Amino acid sequence: MEDRLSLVDKDSEEMLGVVGGEEVLMEPSLPTIKEVAGEEETFEEAVIRVNRVSKVVKGGKHFRFSALVVVGNKAGRVGVGKGKAQGVPEAIKKAVENAKKNLIEVPIVEGGTIPHLVNMKCGAARVILKPASPGTGVIAGGAVRAVVELAGIKNILTKSLGSPNPINNARATIAALKSLRTKAMVEKLRSK
Repeated sequence: MEDRLSLVDKDSEEMLGVVGGEEVLMEPSLPTIKEVAGEEETFEEAVIRVNRVSKVVKGGKHFRFSALVVVGNKAGRVGVGKGKAQGVPEAIKKAVENAKKNLIEVPIVEGGTIPHLVNMKCGAARVILKPASPGTGVIAGGAVRAVVELAGIKNILTKSLGSPNPINNARATIAALKSLRTKAMVEKLRSK
């Protein structure tokens, strides 16, 4: 492991890396391991659903667990992930890792709400997200509530239509939040 670590030469401000026992000059723009580790954010996680699934084999049934988890920093970053394993803790751990790989940025405007109404569909589940005035709170249920709260949205009205499947509801909510655009974003796109 030591041969892959990057070192900074303070006299010449050059970055040296040791690869296979040889020193190699690297670009100074590459981050060191310590810099990357220092940027980690603290994420909260919420388990939406743990489901026992089975596979019928010659000798009987093999049981496993699938978990649906939402992670977010309550400041505009949120992600949903699924994990499957022999035990519940391992399934949740895998789901958290998967959710952290699929983080999205959510634009939150003044008043802790979303910029505009959005309607999204995933499978048979349909989700409507509507901005709300300050003091309204989070009016949502199930998977939609977990995603919206961990995104850091304080005031929102939502409605889940169609399928009550939590996986599709969570995916539809993520897709809806991903499609949001602020006034500044639209102005920037139109000015080009």
